[in-house]
Amino acid sequence: MYLNCHTYYSLRYGTLSPAQLVAYAQKWGIRQLALTDINQTSAVFEFVAYCRKAGIHPVVGIDFRQNDQRRYIGLAHNEEGFRELNQLLSQASLSGKPLPEVAPPMEHASIIYPRLLKPITDFRPNELLGIRPEHVNLLYANDLLNYPEKLVALAPVTFVDDKGYELHRLLRAIDQNVVLTRLDKKRMAKKTERLMPPETLQTFYEQYPRILRNTEQLLKRCQIDFQAGLHHNRQTFTGAKESDFVLLRKLATHGCKKRYGEHHRQAMERVKKELSVIQKQNFCAYFLITWDIVRYAESMGYHHVGRGSGANSIVAYCLRITDVDPLELDLYFERFINPYRASPPDFDIDFSWDERDDVIDYIFKRYGRDYVALLATYSRFKGRAIIRELGKVFGLPKGEIDKIVDQPESEDVHPLAKEIFRYGPLMENFPNHLSIHAGGILISERPINYYTPLQMMPKGFPISHFDMHHAEDWGFHKYDVLSQRGLGHIKDAVELIKRNQGKAVDIYEVEQIKQDAKVRAQLTSGLCMGCFYIESPAMRGLLQKLRCDNYIHLVAASSIIRPGVAKSGMMRAYIQRFHQPHSYQYLHPVFEEHLGETFGIMVYQEDVMKIVHHFAGLDLDESDVIRRIMTGKKYQGDTFERLRQKYFDNCKERGHSPALAEEVWRQIESFSGYSFCKAHSASFAVESFQSLYLKAYFPLEFMVAVINNFGGFYQTEYYFHEARMSGANIHAPCVNHSNYLTTIEGKDIYIGFIHLHQMEKQLSHKIVYQRSIGGNFRDLADFVNRVDISAEQLEILIRIGAFRFTGKNKYELMWEKNAVFNPHQKFESSLSLFDEPAEAYQLPDLKEGEHDQAFDEIELLGFPLCSPFELLQEDNCYDCVDSSFFEDKAGQYIKILGYYVCKKSVRASNQKMMAFGTWLDLKGRFFDTTHFPNFLKRFPFKGKGIYKMEGKIVDDFGFKSLEVVRMERLPFVKDERY
Repeated sequence: MYLNCHTYYSLRYGTLSPAQLVAYAQKWGIRQLALTDINQTSAVFEFVAYCRKAGIHPVVGIDFRQNDQRRYIGLAHNEEGFRELNQLLSQASLSGKPLPEVAPPMEHASIIYPRLLKPITDFRPNELLGIRPEHVNLLYANDLLNYPEKLVALAPVTFVDDKGYELHRLLRAIDQNVVLTRLDKKRMAKKTERLMPPETLQTFYEQYPRILRNTEQLLKRCQIDFQAGLHHNRQTFTGAKESDFVLLRKLATHGCKKRYGEHHRQAMERVKKELSVIQKQNFCAYFLITWDIVRYAESMGYHHVGRGSGANSIVAYCLRITDVDPLELDLYFERFINPYRASPPDFDIDFSWDERDDVIDYIFKRYGRDYVALLATYSRFKGRAIIRELGKVFGLPKGEIDKIVDQPESEDVHPLAKEIFRYGPLMENFPNHLSIHAGGILISERPINYYTPLQMMPKGFPISHFDMHHAEDWGFHKYDVLSQRGLGHIKDAVELIKRNQGKAVDIYEVEQIKQDAKVRAQLTSGLCMGCFYIESPAMRGLLQKLRCDNYIHLVAASSIIRPGVAKSGMMRAYIQRFHQPHSYQYLHPVFEEHLGETFGIMVYQEDVMKIVHHFAGLDLDESDVIRRIMTGKKYQGDTFERLRQKYFDNCKERGHSPALAEEVWRQIESFSGYSFCKAHSASFAVESFQSLYLKAYFPLEFMVAVINNFGGFYQTEYYFHEARMSGANIHAPCVNHSNYLTTIEGKDIYIGFIHLHQMEKQLSHKIVYQRSIGGNFRDLADFVNRVDISAEQLEILIRIGAFRFTGKNKYELMWEKNAVFNPHQKFESSLSLFDEPAEAYQLPDLKEGEHDQAFDEIELLGFPLCSPFELLQEDNCYDCVDSSFFEDKAGQYIKILGYYVCKKSVRASNQKMMAFGTWLDLKGRFFDTTHFPNFLKRFPFKGKGIYKMEGKIVDDFGFKSLEVVRMERLPFVKDERY
């Protein structure tokens, strides 16, 4: 009888989770249940699993709707029927066309119409008419009774009680973006759409038992059972598993010789061992498809980084999927693949942000659009966002909503806050809409519609209806094709170096780069601005504290900088042990042997595996299971307790005292919560070294590349500053030198038009095009004759100084504009052979103010090109030092001027807010400050600008900073432009 049940995956409509729906059904003794979410199938796999566990016969389908109007309900008889329904929904989304008003023919699915969209005599054998409980009385003396075999009970389920109905109304108001009082009732469920006990529902149809029998027979006819397993993934690369293994072995063996030389016995033995496991667990196609993706990228000249646990594999290293040597770093393959691992493995492959889409397009074309989908992710209703959404539908003004968000416990909030807090928690974690996963791609063995419909996204690629967790439940392994700006920095820097200096840079000579003295010195200095993963203030400080000068130490630093490690106190302990190597004792010789490079601290997930394996003697496979359970990535069940007991039994057999065994286990539990995958960190460190190399040897081109990729830690202003500190001449945008993006000519860097606020992109391209066909612009008149431009856009260019080559100041140019430019005249581009004589006119004496240009730059670029200290109203430097004074002056109180760069706010141990600041001093060098709660409250940050600070110099393991006790923002000179 329950043919049309909704969960909260009927987005902004349903009110029950799949687990809640099944639990209520079980409570009321319902034996058959159909899940038909609205244009959605996200919950089908978990719904079927819950039903099986509850002893309920599951049926799955789709409630097809167009613009909130129900068209029909489809129920799958079997897997083929589920594919047919998914295909119908996919075709509508992929084509952008509406769903057909009448369902197309289907062989393995039944269609239930909620009303007569066509004469019942035209119904196909598998088409039925749903009779709602409130409509049963209308059947009396109706012609429909002449076709009793076509009638079924249709009792939609959207909620279970009145509170659920109110929640549904709120969700519909959010969806329609209207206040509750204006909610369109035609676009919401009726109040009767609630789950009822079977006995109650049957009473509505007691006069027509045939309807109930038809409904029961329909549900029994639908038999579907989703089986999880790796068989859903693409099974072969070559067409046969045996051929896959032969090819993989050939590629791995050849690659091993290229990576390690002809006679590296250890490497070759590791390759053979891994190949055996890969073949046994049927992952040959997975490796070959990943290799194929990387091979395509390399053929197109795209740089990539292979990271994640996949970098633990020497086969991946030999196939050039990764650039991390697992032998050098003692990485365990079992961290990536082992017989105990229930979830599929996955590689993370990073590409430059502007090249990834082409790689994804290749995957769709190479493996077929019917077999490929991007993974979805659910955007969910959370905390404050719920309050804001409900505040809007209750009609509250923004100020009242802000007050409820900021002061939820206050009595001085709107009376409707009680209603918001009554229903808000019920919406917590409800899915709101589908979006694209960061990079997960599925490649299936059977057409993807056997598992999910597809939804076309604005980027032009379709997504599945389930996320990575549901995909893992199915048994899919995903191919993570990700994007990052750091690779764009590297790629563009190499191109700029070739263009500007005529030098070809091989960024793939990683081993040479890691040993380069200049690169290592750059790393130790902490001056890593623009370098991938290591440019933040916290990382800069850590590199100096650790005197980091090599790849191994950088791998460790990239791990311990993570929040969990710092919060646990282990980062502090690591630094202390680095500086005081004789101040601690190893718990056991195994710790010294296997954790010597990290001073006895389990920094990496692989370290947890090492200790469990070498100290207690568990297999590496079992060690990884313990690690996964402790990190919450695997369900415990009985496995954890069994392995825990085995650990203590083995310790006893090996003669370890109970106290020692307990302490090691305690540390394993403690470290597992925050430890990081070493292979992942190592992959990041390789890219960091490549960035460091470019910064050390080609700082100007590298910084331009960072600026043009817009992906660094800092705002663009500070990358221009860094380029200036490295010897560049920074020029404001110029119509004769600038392009849309920033360009470099020798040591001259011309800011791109993209950085001009309110500058139109199309105009930028027009300027560059006209310059390419007609040469540089001679003057303002020549420019307006050749470029179609509005008066507002022309003023922006004049104000920023884009015509300074004319020798006239901006006020003179503004005056000239009135003579040579008529914005009301129809534009016709002119490239005359001969100069036309300009109309004679006399310019008045127009002078620029001393700081006019700087204020125009602040307004149009967001920052001045002069030193910001030149704009101070008064000379405040007489009693101040610069950051070079920090050396050897720990404990001294000083005053210093700082130009604000960024800050990080955190909660101190007493839960009060404190902050860490980063600044530029008078000489343009970075320095850092700490602001403890009491001083921060008295002297808060007041936005961007120059501050005068007083405080104590602190030396923390060689990293100098200032603990601020007083701070004030200083005023700039008066803006005299207006």
